[in-house]
Amino acid sequence: MVEHGSGPTLELTVNGHRRVVADSGGTLLDLLREELGLTSAKDGCSPQGQCGCCTVLVDGGPRVACVTPARRVRGRSVTTIEGLDEDRRAAWADAFVSVGASQCGFCTPGIIMRLDAIAGDRAHAGEIELDQACRRAMLAHVCRCTGWQTISEAFVSVHRRGSQSKAPVDGAARRHRIKLESGGDQVMSGSTALGGGGFAADTVPQDALVAVLDNEGRWVVGERLSEARRRAGKVQGRRSTVNPAAPVEMPDGDFVAMLQTAWVDPAYLETDASWCEPGGRPSTPLANGGAFGAKTTGEIEQAARRLADRHGRPVVALYSREDALRLGPKRPPVAGGIRADGSGVIRLVRTPGAAEIVNRFAPRFEVEEVDVPGPPTSTALRAAVWAELAVLQSALGDRRTAIRLTGPSGAVVTAQDDGGHLVFTVAAGPALDPVVLRSYCIGAVHMGWSWATSEAMAVDESGVIHDLTVRSLGVLRAVDTPPIRIEVVEDPAASEPVNAGDTVFAAAAALAWRTHDFAPRFPLGSGLRLP
Repeated sequence: MVEHGSGPTLELTVNGHRRVVADSGGTLLDLLREELGLTSAKDGCSPQGQCGCCTVLVDGGPRVACVTPARRVRGRSVTTIEGLDEDRRAAWADAFVSVGASQCGFCTPGIIMRLDAIAGDRAHAGEIELDQACRRAMLAHVCRCTGWQTISEAFVSVHRRGSQSKAPVDGAARRHRIKLESGGDQVMSGSTALGGGGFAADTVPQDALVAVLDNEGRWVVGERLSEARRRAGKVQGRRSTVNPAAPVEMPDGDFVAMLQTAWVDPAYLETDASWCEPGGRPSTPLANGGAFGAKTTGEIEQAARRLADRHGRPVVALYSREDALRLGPKRPPVAGGIRADGSGVIRLVRTPGAAEIVNRFAPRFEVEEVDVPGPPTSTALRAAVWAELAVLQSALGDRRTAIRLTGPSGAVVTAQDDGGHLVFTVAAGPALDPVVLRSYCIGAVHMGWSWATSEAMAVDESGVIHDLTVRSLGVLRAVDTPPIRIEVVEDPAASEPVNAGDTVFAAAAALAWRTHDFAPRFPLGSGLRLP
């Protein structure tokens, strides 16, 4: 450390250039984003060091920047995705786009940096070895969109120097399919894969103040994120030692199958952010990410607008990972049973619109809403309530045949386990863009399988959430995700394309339930305790 100007500074090399920056006592991620404006390194859990979105190279090795003190890289060489050789950047971007390995693009810059660090070590590796190496490398990352498999395919493609063929892209058709699957105007492009998705926290005006929540839920403002966090004095969240519990009791009845679900979180990677000019319109926290139906309350936009007007300057309001977990909506936990004649009972946490969904899609089910202390719930989350009903109804099917679901959109999906490979046939009208449709379907399989088999969060009897880290949510790891095969069927009788992902999500959960012999609780085999 050297004295420079009005205070201490750090000297290091960033993307091949010598830089002398202020020593604020913060992290490497603070330095990159706040001092140097390098926004490809994303903040998905800071300072937990668990999601991998801020991965950069330090002296050629991957490092999670949010838990690396900036002083530790004094005199060393740091490379972000902006500093990769242009041909290398293009190779990664082309590979990720060609197989649909990037959707929102929030986690992919960190993933690409880690994969680039290991890509040159396997000159004679075969495809299986490359796939395994990629999945092991992904143990340091969380990705919610892609389902891991397409990332592995992109890694194999880059290793083989562009073996993926580039088919012509119909831009309008691609945008239409993406909007159907994501629910927004998401962009799937090379720039997005490299971190240029236009996320709210990346587009903040230079003179903006930063606002974060303190331990009492009050907004605290600072000139920079590091300063605001210090002023807030928030205690860092940790994974709980409390066991997750199924919050809704099972109904009584002569059921052939019963299902009880836990509290789960949407686990989107880009935490909520919005900035606003005084008197202006707040930026959307959705940006290039759909959050799977979350981020719909408008609360953070209102906070940004209110604070900007109060301070007379642009203000960006930011949720930490703990804030997103505590304040973000969850899918309502349920407990239900189905009888042999197709009638049943579903008991669920009271949620606006939930009873209407049951009455519409399962009129032979009795619905009972109960009041349970806990986080807010919403039916806006992916296929909420409908998917639970579809899973229950799948118990009446012939186990020797594929599971077949028709979703609310009209999409028809069949699902079966073919010797450890999860095979899904998808009919959702014109495919529009088969790469995009396959990408979203693989992601939906991963999400549905993960929800059924491994996801739960600890919420105590008073409704307080105890799991406050992204790793504690139980999102299925790449090494534990079965191979997935998507077979798209073009239906000549269907004139309009429809959403496929929600039906695929439900079919994946139903298939997981069948393979676990209809065990009564999600996550399957977890030994969740009863309330």
